[in-house]
Amino acid sequence: MKIAVLSTIKSLYSTRRLVQSAQMRGHECVVIDHSQCYVGIKQGKPSIHYKGQDISDVDAIIPRIGASVTFYGSAIVRQFEVMGVISANPSQAITRSRDKLRCMQILSGAGIGMPTTGFARRTHDVDDLIKMVGGPPLVIKLLEGTQGIGVVLAETKKAASSVIEAFYGLGNNILIQEFIKESRGTDIRAFVVDGKVVGAMKRTAKEGEFRSNLHRGGTAEIIKLNKAERETAVRSARELGLTVCGVDMIPSDRGPLVLEVNSSPGLEGIEKATNKDIAGEVIAFLEKQYILKQQTKKERKAKAGPKL
Repeated sequence: MKIAVLSTIKSLYSTRRLVQSAQMRGHECVVIDHSQCYVGIKQGKPSIHYKGQDISDVDAIIPRIGASVTFYGSAIVRQFEVMGVISANPSQAITRSRDKLRCMQILSGAGIGMPTTGFARRTHDVDDLIKMVGGPPLVIKLLEGTQGIGVVLAETKKAASSVIEAFYGLGNNILIQEFIKESRGTDIRAFVVDGKVVGAMKRTAKEGEFRSNLHRGGTAEIIKLNKAERETAVRSARELGLTVCGVDMIPSDRGPLVLEVNSSPGLEGIEKATNKDIAGEVIAFLEKQYILKQQTKKERKAKAGPKL
């Protein structure tokens, strides 16, 4: 296959590992900056170009779409899909997961456990919003935040009100969530590929920090998921339509609670913690999809019969 990793930075660990794994398995693999792609929309002949070249000969793509370019990146993935190119994740699922509010609404509707969450727009609703999630301490999150950026723990009602009003004053959309004290600064990242958990790690926040993100100084170690955690991770991916994702959960007295589902999860932390070839699992999934696509083509050709 010819595989394209859609990434704006070639030097990132995740990008390098995907390219390395694809090449080791005998595939041609290139890195394409999706922010520099542009599309041609024509009846019966959609196309996509990159730096002046038509790249319609790609067999499969692995989207590594950053939060800051979700709209444009998803549009590029969608164009590849229109052209019949296999994608590690569907464009629609990427947009679902990137919108944290939409993601939580979908998972809630499916009955998947999560911290009690509130969302509002007007500052005079703050008191009822705080009450809705069980009062302080509570967690305030920017809808567009990543890697723990834009996540604040408010210990008191006064602090919560101040932070919420400040975010609203800057025109930001935010979520307010209950604080799960029994998690004790830990969370779980389950890496799901094709409906199966292929690796999992427990992340622990550094001393004095409640965010366990590795980018915030947290540490990671391999963990064996229990049945509830595994089922929650797999169901979350399925409900959002993601075939490759990282599901972040925290332990609680009422079972695992989903914090976020990441459609472009980093590989460095999970591979180092588990000592597993997670990149290889992603490539293996694309190989499986490619074989199925070829088989479908042969079956359709056989049904059509010989040309007269």
